[in-house]
Amino acid sequence: MSLEKRDEFDHHAWLKEKDLTAIERVFLTTLVVLDKRLRIVDYLELLEDAYYKINLQMPKSHTEQYDLDNKFWYWYPLYSLGFFSVLAYIVAAVSGALLGFYYAPSTASTAAGTPVAYASIKTIMQDIQFGFALRSIHRWSAQIMMAAVFLHMLRVYFTGSYKEPREVNWLLGIILISLSMVFGYTGYLLPWNQLAFWAGQIGVKMSLSVPIVGEWGAQMLFGGFSLGQPTIIRMYILHVFILPFVVTALIALHVGIVWVQGIAEPH
Repeated sequence: MSLEKRDEFDHHAWLKEKDLTAIERVFLTTLVVLDKRLRIVDYLELLEDAYYKINLQMPKSHTEQYDLDNKFWYWYPLYSLGFFSVLAYIVAAVSGALLGFYYAPSTASTAAGTPVAYASIKTIMQDIQFGFALRSIHRWSAQIMMAAVFLHMLRVYFTGSYKEPREVNWLLGIILISLSMVFGYTGYLLPWNQLAFWAGQIGVKMSLSVPIVGEWGAQMLFGGFSLGQPTIIRMYILHVFILPFVVTALIALHVGIVWVQGIAEPH
């Protein structure tokens, strides 16, 4: 309806003619009042149009795409692992951001002789309200994400979903699971306890064992051939400032390709 015709239309007379319940009458009266002032119906129509256009682009399941009576693949739980891993990633990201308010990436010693980084972890666990739960949520969501990503890759491989035309998305998946492992390793070193220290030592030795670029890699990733303040700063920057943005962008691209191509049928 044009703006002029809508202004001339007697909404109150139209409402009186309709056999409406009290709730429906209040809702429609409120909608009329808002529409006269804000043209809200125009925006509702735009949202409705966008909803149907987006719904047409949503990836279809195997049974929806081929109109099969057998709903086995539609409810097959392994086809939800991609969504499950993204959900776990979001939980880990939100809980990790909250932990970042209290964590201090420093190897300097406190008065008690413990590293500042480890002391901040103890403060989170013991002194911050719900800190123990927050760190546990972050840790377990990260581990669940890794398990879900690994099982998701297995499902894609054994159902042949990596084949043409989905090779690019398969390669993106390989990159994402590799970055997820880097995520886990950098997070493992941040508490700066004995486990973190010796995991860092193993990382340095592994870097030095790489031909030609080994020494350069150890200096770049660990700040030298021995662990110290440069190491924890690099792990912190990777874990908090670099990997989240890179992984989030690749996940968005990965999901976008699935959106365009649809969910692969099992070969």
